[in-house]
Amino acid sequence: MCGILFYLHKVAQCQNDAAWNNLFHRLRDANAARGPDAQETVVQNISDVHMTFFASELRLRGDAYITQPHRDEHGNVLCWNGEVSSEENDGAKLFAELQRTQAPEQIRDLLGSVEGPCPTTESPRLILVSVSVGQCPEYSLDELPTDAFFYVDIPSLSDGDRVLSFPAVSRYFLIAHLAPVNRTIPDNPPVSGDLDKPSEQLAVAADLLLGHLDESVRLRTDSEDQGKARIAVLFSGGIDSTVLAFLADRHVDRDEPIDLLNVAFENPRKILVQTEGNIGGLPKREKKQRLKDRIDYSTIDVTYNVPDRGTGLQELEELRRLCPHRTWNLVEVNVPFEEYTDARTVIENLMFPGRTVMDLVRCCSEHTLAAALYFAARGEGQVRSVATAKARPYKSSARVLLNGLGSDELLGGYGRFRTAFKAAGWQAIIDELQLELHRIPTRNLGRDDRVISSHGKETRHPFLSLSVVSFLSSLPVHMKLDPRLEAGIGEKMLLRIATRKVGLVEASSRKKRAMQFGSHSARMAPGEDDKKGDFLLKE
Repeated sequence: MCGILFYLHKVAQCQNDAAWNNLFHRLRDANAARGPDAQETVVQNISDVHMTFFASELRLRGDAYITQPHRDEHGNVLCWNGEVSSEENDGAKLFAELQRTQAPEQIRDLLGSVEGPCPTTESPRLILVSVSVGQCPEYSLDELPTDAFFYVDIPSLSDGDRVLSFPAVSRYFLIAHLAPVNRTIPDNPPVSGDLDKPSEQLAVAADLLLGHLDESVRLRTDSEDQGKARIAVLFSGGIDSTVLAFLADRHVDRDEPIDLLNVAFENPRKILVQTEGNIGGLPKREKKQRLKDRIDYSTIDVTYNVPDRGTGLQELEELRRLCPHRTWNLVEVNVPFEEYTDARTVIENLMFPGRTVMDLVRCCSEHTLAAALYFAARGEGQVRSVATAKARPYKSSARVLLNGLGSDELLGGYGRFRTAFKAAGWQAIIDELQLELHRIPTRNLGRDDRVISSHGKETRHPFLSLSVVSFLSSLPVHMKLDPRLEAGIGEKMLLRIATRKVGLVEASSRKKRAMQFGSHSARMAPGEDDKKGDFLLKE
């Protein structure tokens, strides 16, 4: 995933401004981290309108480095921060297609793009940027939706002293939309709790799901760094990450290792319970004071045997048993509390404009926790040849990270689906599935991309390919989950049947566990225990 920065202003309105010049350099450095292979700046002026294009390149495709911004002899410029399944450089390929267009409508039909902010009289500048540097008085940034794209008519901006304003920015809605969730309400379908003996209809659907998901993984395991680990999986040992690792094995050269990034945090609250017992019944002020003053780390042997580490080790053995030809590296990413504390400001800046406690460490989705994603993407930890061997330091070389985001949203993996069913039956689950699908881009994708890409890595989401989404959305709800069944079977039932078919027996029956609890990243810092997920972090 590359980094882009576009800065537009009228020269007469924005004379030498030290604060803005400093901000531009900080933004440039932040976006350079997303594309460590090459960076370049292009400056263009049209009358009194000044434009600066900066782009950084993370090379994952093609035979050679291609530096951004892309440009031609006609003055066209393209900064591309996206992902196209192609053996060529995707930005160069898109630029070539754009050069063939003649009208905005043709561009609209070619692009899936973004909606940008509009300058005002008080702030006569336009900035489009992949990642910010956090809270800053010079700008007010918004998360960009993906249902439309904006374009600026540059010649119209050079009309006398006219300031940049909303009328100069025009919007085209995109014509592509995700397939809606099938709203067919089942008529009391039979209960089938045996994953080994599903109905013929469910068995066929499971095979089709495996086919769509396998093709999606195949398209997302291309990379150019031959001879070392090119692909890594954000790996908790849950069903989502395990099935992605298993399918990746089919499409990565056998002599290349696959890294399984498994994160564990040192959590002072857990240590306090271990050393002083459960203090849950104490008054809130006393609990905070104990946490602040009474932990003596020098006397405590910190271990990282968190739930996700245990399931990760179990699934490592299952993968080694099913795919013995592969070198599987379970990368134990152990995060001391002090290191988390030191990195917190950096993580919050990357999250911005997401600024809630939920964005940082607490969310229901397995792979959307900014703190865990930040340290996982860095890929620094230790590995063991076997479970009992001594650990050795290891830094993952993989620059493509597979992420299981989308599985819970599409297949009903959250506990709230059971709650909805108890309240209003199958119709409530259908409504909840549609809501989850609708808010994935705004709740997850932008923030996760900014955090992961800060290490020069690209995250890919096989469950969110159009093929997988369309297939799962088309199925009646009772073929995807059954809240009448016990935990570990009913949620994501179809995926459990599919994984059982390929031999992932342990993974197929594992209960859902949110990453903040599995990695112990939840409720680490003083004062976070009583804050709801939408509580704003301090500025």
